[in-house]
Order: sequence, then structure tokens, then C-alpha cells
Amino acid sequence: MKTLDIQAKEWFDKVNGNSYHSSVVTIDFGMPTEQTILVPFQYGYGSMYEQTAKKALATHFNQHKDDFQFCKLREKGVIIRSNIQHKCKKREVKSWGSSPL
Repeated sequence: MKTLDIQAKEWFDKVNGNSYHSSVVTIDFGMPTEQTILVPFQYGYGSMYEQTAKKALATHFNQHKDDFQFCKLREKGVIIRSNIQHKCKKREVKSWGSSPL
């Protein structure tokens, strides 16, 4: 693994006061070894999208989630980029983490 990109979208449910997100995690973006992991629509606010991305990585590689601590990956030279787009529509967030790009 050389790079790890996490792109998330967030929807805020004003009625119930809850935030939800979904993510697309790309390993080795633009390289022959590129892999994409979709993280489906789920509850979570703030940087929770990064935590769910780590869990998805662990599941994908059949390892414990602690093996994907960002500080450990950075020490190994992995470039990590993450961002979240706030104020998205619910349907946009649901489709983001469930449909192929």
C-alpha cells in the first residue's frame, strides 16, 4: 500500500438530529494495484467516517482493525488523504457508498 484516499459524504437528519455518512476508500489511487472499497450509508458524525474506513480496510484484508492505525501507516510511508463533503442530500450519501463509480 502506497496511498490511501478516503472520500466521504455526510447527510444531517434535521428531524432527528443525527448525521450519516458513506465513503469510497481507494488504495493506491492511479496505480496498477488500485483497489476500491465502498463503505455504505451509516450513522456517524465528525471523523467517524475515518473510523468506519479503517474497519472496512480491516475486513477487506481480513485483519484486525488496529492494524490500520493511520499513524502506523504513515510511519510506513503510506500517504493518507481524507475529506468529507457536508450538507449532502440523503439519496446522494446512500448512493455514494453503495454503487460502483
